[in-house]
Parts: sequence; structure tokens; C-alpha cells
Amino acid sequence: MTSHLSPDSVDVLLFDIGRVVLDIDFDKVMAHWAQHAGCAPAELAGRFVVDDSFKHHEIGRIDDAAFFDNLRRTLDIDLTDAQFLEGWNAIFTGEMPGIAPLLATAAKRMPLYAFSNTNPAHVAHFSVIHAELLGHFRTVFLSSTIGHRKPDAAAYDHVVEAIGVPASRILFFDDLTANIEGARARGLHAIHVTSTDDVARALTALGI
Repeated sequence: MTSHLSPDSVDVLLFDIGRVVLDIDFDKVMAHWAQHAGCAPAELAGRFVVDDSFKHHEIGRIDDAAFFDNLRRTLDIDLTDAQFLEGWNAIFTGEMPGIAPLLATAAKRMPLYAFSNTNPAHVAHFSVIHAELLGHFRTVFLSSTIGHRKPDAAAYDHVVEAIGVPASRILFFDDLTANIEGARARGLHAIHVTSTDDVARALTALGI
């Protein structure tokens, strides 16, 4: 919904990364791991769960090695850390179509920030591969660094305080409904992104 947006209605744009700035495909992760394990990707997908290990990895409570060790047990496959890492990073498939020019244009008009639920392995990968695109953001807030994940209230409060403007002056873009609802509950404007067109429409409403 962009009807509540108009020129000068916000001062800051805040972007999720996965499926907003960078495209991701979790099936590619399963395919890589299954190839090394000698099983069907669907078998692994059926065993994979967002458990405490996953969440702790995303808030920096455990490292990559501990996360991969947990995967060995929960997925019942005996991969090396290097094989897990290769598949884990295969999730990134490139930039979201059309996002680069939108970020470049928007960055000339107001400050851009990013806020992602992510982990050290992914950060080490995408921060290098996509350094130019991510350079449009003044700061990239990472759950594994700040110790909080979306949609927890503390995560948004941390980011708003760090940016230094009222939540009501920030427009947040995310692809997950829970994260949009969490942002709105903390006073941010928020746009549910299903494609880059949603970002483009919001920027148009802002006069960008």
C-alpha cells in the first residue's frame, strides 16, 4: 500500500536484502547439499527447519561451524564445512531485477539503509560479491551483528535508534509479512515487496 506515502512523508528508506535487493533461491541450497550427500533435494528440504540453531546463527550466538554441525545431525548428512558453505552461499542468485537503478536514484534524494536477518557466512559472501550495489546504503544492519532478528521489536528499535530519526519518518521494504507487521508495530511505514515494482511504486509516490 502506497496511498499513505507522499513527497516529504519520510526521511529515510530502509531495505531488507533477501528478495528485495538480492534475489535468493533456497532450492539451490538443497540441490548443492543433496548432490554432495547423494540424496534427493526434496528429502533435505523436508528435514530442514528454522530451529534454535538457525536463529542463534542469525543473531551471532553460534558460529558457522556450530551451525553446520547441527545441520549434520538434523539433516542426517555427513558433509564437510566447506561443502555446507558452498551450498549455503548458493542461495544468492544475483540482484533483484531492476533494483540497482532504483537504489542509485533514491540514494541521491535521501539516506538509504539496509536491515537483514542473516549470518556470518552469508555476510562474508554477499558483502564482497555485491559490494557495489550495497554501497548505496549508508549502513547495513545485520542481525548477526546487532544480536536481534526481525520481527522482534528490539531489532527495529535498535535500527531506528542507530539511524537517529523517528520511526514514523522511516519507510521499510521487506518481502515477509511478519517483518512488515513487526515494523509497523514499532511505528515505521512499511511496504510488502513481492517484486521490484512495489519498490518503484513507493518511490514514485515519494516523488523520487
